[in-house]
Amino acid sequence: MKTVSSLALGAFFSVSLAVAGGSFAQDGHKQGEGATHRHGGGHHHQSFNDPARWSKSFDDPARDAWQKPDDVIRALAIKPDARIADIGAGTGYFTVRLARVVPQGVVFAIDVERNMVEHIASRAKDEGLTNVSGVVASETAANLPGTIDLALMVNSYHHIDARVAYMRNLARSLNPGARIAIIEARPEANQGPPKHFRFSVSKIDEEMKAAGFMRVARHDFLPRQNLLVYGREKQ
Repeated sequence: MKTVSSLALGAFFSVSLAVAGGSFAQDGHKQGEGATHRHGGGHHHQSFNDPARWSKSFDDPARDAWQKPDDVIRALAIKPDARIADIGAGTGYFTVRLARVVPQGVVFAIDVERNMVEHIASRAKDEGLTNVSGVVASETAANLPGTIDLALMVNSYHHIDARVAYMRNLARSLNPGARIAIIEARPEANQGPPKHFRFSVSKIDEEMKAAGFMRVARHDFLPRQNLLVYGREKQ
């Protein structure tokens, strides 16, 4: 899982902004820097437990040009009362945008780094968003406190070691008709994570099928990434 810390964070940490008034960080490997953490599967990952540092790149306005967050959200046709999990929320780049389009819904900002989750809670409060709830995930599960209609994973899928098992676990939290949207770097892209962290569409399809999902949509408008959408296979 992206930027997994040395401690397994098993319990979810809910920051309810309606009351209050590791990470998976969504831009992945910044400029292909080397990793600082090692965990199961032999993968190396950076540390994403410093929100102030990573906000400079993750929330850089220049990112919008290639990440196209508004186009992503529009393509997903999200209903205003949807319950969404932003898995690998990082500094909240997508979380706050999603929260604005689901005024009657909720966005769970999920990350393995507690510092990131607390940062998003503070950011959402500052921006007047009361429908954001932070969740500290573990290396093997999102630890959702309830069911969802959509899970969005931006530059996070490749940081999960046991991906099939993770997706099977996530399936338990999906409402009927729910979708999982995965955004990952294209293998041929000239920028993004190291080559060994990039998967072909067929590879992701294969793993998702093993977890009980089928691809229901593919969008190619992102210059560096694929946007793939999956739903549960009919039983």
